[in-house]
Amino acid sequence: MFPETKAQLIYLFDEAETVLAIEDIITEQEETKVAAHTRKKKTYLIQDKLPDNVEIDVIEHKLKEDERNCPECGAVMEEIGQEVRRELVIIPAKAKVLEHHIYSYACQNCKQNNIETPVIRAEKESALIPGGFATPEAVAHIITQKFIMGSPIYRQEQEWKNQGIELSRQTMSNWMLKCVELYLEPLYERLHENLLKRDVLHADETTIQVLKEFDKPASSKSYMWLYRTGSDAEYPIVLYNYQSGRGKEHPQKFLEGYKGYLQTDGYSVYHDLNQDITDVGCWAHLRRKFDEARVALPKGKSVAMSAVTNALGIFTKIYKIEKQLAKLSFAERYTKRLEQEKPLLDELFEWAKNLNAAPKSALGKALTYLENQKPYLMNYLKDGRLEIDNNRAERSIKPFVIGRKNFLFANTPRGAQGSAIIYSLVETAKENRLDPFKYLVHVLSTAKK
Repeated sequence: MFPETKAQLIYLFDEAETVLAIEDIITEQEETKVAAHTRKKKTYLIQDKLPDNVEIDVIEHKLKEDERNCPECGAVMEEIGQEVRRELVIIPAKAKVLEHHIYSYACQNCKQNNIETPVIRAEKESALIPGGFATPEAVAHIITQKFIMGSPIYRQEQEWKNQGIELSRQTMSNWMLKCVELYLEPLYERLHENLLKRDVLHADETTIQVLKEFDKPASSKSYMWLYRTGSDAEYPIVLYNYQSGRGKEHPQKFLEGYKGYLQTDGYSVYHDLNQDITDVGCWAHLRRKFDEARVALPKGKSVAMSAVTNALGIFTKIYKIEKQLAKLSFAERYTKRLEQEKPLLDELFEWAKNLNAAPKSALGKALTYLENQKPYLMNYLKDGRLEIDNNRAERSIKPFVIGRKNFLFANTPRGAQGSAIIYSLVETAKENRLDPFKYLVHVLSTAKK
């Protein structure tokens, strides 16, 4: 069996079993020449890589002076080389208390001479949260554990308790919401302003359950909306926005004053937000509709299957061209799309006109979607900065969807919007290749001064 195949099969087993089987995959060897002999060195799985950008403690293993005598002639042996072995040490999260002692000063000479003099105190940094003992590092750790690592507050509470630290989930939640109110929301609003200055945006939405929503039962659906910059942005921005519903008024309000392209998944509320916004459709959603039709078709429907296969074939050709155009400038991509892709699109729509299918069948629904979405699907040809689908927004909303499986619901609308703001800053940091923890520490440390 090839080493690559064995490496893939290993992940079918339980993690503990992986340790027992790992030796079976260490098969590649490389030669290292040392002085007068050649040593063969084992090479481990490509996934196992020790980091180069962390602190390194060097431990030297040397012979004592009296141990370096040659066993043959008794002369002192000289160092001719060394073998280096690296090991990874993992230190669990560690907490410490910063105890600030602020000293006061008064003039004793003035006091002895009955001269009134003021008391002078040393300068002190303001607390992150007035009256609280939170620090930027503590809040950043709680946020990254919940919103990146998917560890709910109650689980973090238990982890700290195991270390002898009584830090309640209520306290941690209040810390996060207070930091959102004092420091993170103003930054979020500034990012919102910058987002609306762009020419190309993407949007998407997904459900969230809020237990204490005004005038709504706890079981009802609320929505987390997502808006983000396109591929042309030098500094990407990803913003989440909590709303109680899925109506047109929500994106209208959030995008008030925006002029440009908005790439979406075909949801009707985006089609006519205002005359300055051009809705751009998603070909990935259309392709999905035809793929669902292929799966739903019963055996023996050769005519219908041939039709679906033809459509999927056109999609494949278009996406192949898109891949080839990915490295071109936006202007070149615009021209090449008109030359190479538009004829295929015209062929697809002309072919669909002459195809009959039951309206309620999967194929019928795919054809109806194709017809209804045509003006929006074709809009991506208007500008080389636009993408053929809305996958960029879907990738950005995915972290929230994954996180939702861990915390399941929000307690209040305030908490839901607080989560939206935190997700926005965390995902924007990640998009700009920043370490979210360090970024949050920097933001909170700078803002509280």
